[in-house]
Amino acid sequence: MNSLEDKNFNNTYSRLSECFYTRLNPTPLENPKLVAYSSSAGQLLNLEDSAENRETLTQICSGNTAWPGSEPLAMIYSGHQFGSYNPQLGDGRGLLLGELVNAEGEKWDLHLKGGGQTPYSRFGDGRAVLRSCIREFLASEALHHLGIPTTRALCVVTSDTPVYREKTEAGSTLLRLARSHIRFGHFEYFFYTKRYEALKELADYTIEQNFHDLEGMKVLSGSDQGYQRFYSEVIRRTATLIAQWQASGFAHGVMNTDNMSIIGDTFDYGPYGFIDDFNWHYICNHSDHSGRYAFSQQPEIGYWNLGRLGQALTPLFEDGELIQTALDQYPQLYSETYTRLMLDKLGLVEEEEEDTDLIRDLLQLLHDSRCDYTLFFRTLCNFPSDHASQRLHQLVNHPSLAAWLDRYSQRIKRDLTGNEDRQRRMKRVNPKFILRNYLAQQAIELAEQGNYQEVENLMTVLGAPFDEHPDFEHYAAEPPEWGKKLEVSCSS
Repeated sequence: MNSLEDKNFNNTYSRLSECFYTRLNPTPLENPKLVAYSSSAGQLLNLEDSAENRETLTQICSGNTAWPGSEPLAMIYSGHQFGSYNPQLGDGRGLLLGELVNAEGEKWDLHLKGGGQTPYSRFGDGRAVLRSCIREFLASEALHHLGIPTTRALCVVTSDTPVYREKTEAGSTLLRLARSHIRFGHFEYFFYTKRYEALKELADYTIEQNFHDLEGMKVLSGSDQGYQRFYSEVIRRTATLIAQWQASGFAHGVMNTDNMSIIGDTFDYGPYGFIDDFNWHYICNHSDHSGRYAFSQQPEIGYWNLGRLGQALTPLFEDGELIQTALDQYPQLYSETYTRLMLDKLGLVEEEEEDTDLIRDLLQLLHDSRCDYTLFFRTLCNFPSDHASQRLHQLVNHPSLAAWLDRYSQRIKRDLTGNEDRQRRMKRVNPKFILRNYLAQQAIELAEQGNYQEVENLMTVLGAPFDEHPDFEHYAAEPPEWGKKLEVSCSS
């Protein structure tokens, strides 16, 4: 069953009480064209990558054809945006088409971004533009292949429909796949509106759909212990996710609670950015004037957001102290995960007491020298060769590097694993290729002229970021100075 017509929708979310959503169909785009398709994401739906399926998807994602069995709806939620509560948000430019279950029994939500106005659009047009769709398409597929939990992107479609932003742009859509589209903000909406029965309905539904495999959950369902187990698992997944962001040098940009996935996936790509020159205080969103969502702040913001979720869940608990008990686990969960990831990047198997200092001192060195984060770790994979040592000194250009490399040399000797084995392990976790902002921008500018080849090229290297790809060596180079200074906003 490899054609779109053979797929059967579940639509379980549409069976919830009607206070959770508004049913409506997408608004069609004119003269749609397929820009990009991820065959890797298509395999999640057991879709054959055929010309027929691509054409059908183009019509579906442009709103000109309905996917048989889908029941489009716009979800309602609220959230804390830059620290302030916004009482009603919701899918202002997106529609949940429904859910498909693949041959392996995995459920995937299909969500159309840019489908037109909804009751939650406020004063917006409900449209997406090509640049934002390409950025999410590339980023979600890039993070997936780096091993970071994320939503996926099946395809991008553009059109002749004009959309008015700072300039006139082409109305476009992206079809997002996710194991759940429920956000922290869903729970906040029903908490702040005092609709506690709906809050319980949402929690029970979320547990059944995405947390049913937790040990003992069926027995504990609907109890304080069951909801604590659920909340604790959300905390664990969120702490793990943010540790992965930090280790890979990824900044999300807008960690509002309505952008936080309840299942711990990277969600809602906007003004994200991978760090080029390492800077603890890197701000990828030029609309973030206070630096609330700076790279260094992400772990703390994760904790703060989880606190807001815990507050929203209080009506489900007879003993409210269980919420704080669960939340108190976050710092240790994050710290342990981050340390282990950094040890992996350094090729160290067994942890030693002074390893925390070794990691901290290295990051301070990279920060002080503004060294390219990805290039440093990829070059370190070949240490202690003379060529690697020479290249590291070129990258860092700081008098403290020699002393740190001496400490590292002694440390890897104590790890009792050979250099070849260590180097091989390091190259499996330190990518050669990341989605640098300037590469995405170049692909966007060409796509806006009707040339989609650069998107395809980036998908090739981002789909296997740890491989060498000699034909695309230039994508792994240090970015030009202009490429380091690109500004991205929430509208991007």
